[in-house]
Amino acid sequence: MAIHYRTKGFFLTEVARGESDKLFVVYTKDFGKLKILGKAIRKIKSKLRAGAREFCLSEIEFIQGKTYKTLTDTVLIDSFQSIRKDLTKSKTAFQISDVLDKLVKGEEKDEKIWSLLSETFGKLSDCQLLYHYFLWNLFSLLGYQPELYKCLSCGKELKPFQLYFSSEEGGVVCNICVQETKKEDSSAQLIEIKPDVVKILRLFLQKDWPVLSKLKVGEEDKESLETISEDYLSFVLENF
Repeated sequence: MAIHYRTKGFFLTEVARGESDKLFVVYTKDFGKLKILGKAIRKIKSKLRAGAREFCLSEIEFIQGKTYKTLTDTVLIDSFQSIRKDLTKSKTAFQISDVLDKLVKGEEKDEKIWSLLSETFGKLSDCQLLYHYFLWNLFSLLGYQPELYKCLSCGKELKPFQLYFSSEEGGVVCNICVQETKKEDSSAQLIEIKPDVVKILRLFLQKDWPVLSKLKVGEEDKESLETISEDYLSFVLENF
């Protein structure tokens, strides 16, 4: 007799399978990231449809099948309708879902990641920095928190002058040490990072949302944040 498991979960991605099935990636409170098959869920009469859509939070029930876990029941908790009605919010939700799927491997309960995901979806009213807020906190939870207060080379406290970010070393290097690094290794990959962007990253990891939600970020700093984030993400994915 099959054992039925119940938990809460965020539906992150979905892919059509066959004529009427869907394969979901669901991040659950009690089991971590799962791949769950919704059989015949694309049929209009399916009772599972309402609680099994991308970006829904639902209470779910499933059994372990031969190849995939199979969805047997869903109870919708929050459909996050505001996400679906707003292109910017939808894009942010897709980015969050994609990076979580890429960085979280295997089935393992993680209360901190669950809390971060719940917190982030609850804050989708402000999308300007939300994806990066989620990304850098996920880096931290996975053991990739960067050094943002002291120079990686000399260990001295960072001053608000010309600074550089090293994805390979995992943190910020001061201007003086950068010159020495380039002399020793001309192939070293260092990206200039403005002091204001370093401050934003610190606020992310401090989870200082009251300040972040009111922060006005200029286009230049947005571009710098995007460049640093993508470079560090690429490094983490290559070495994860």
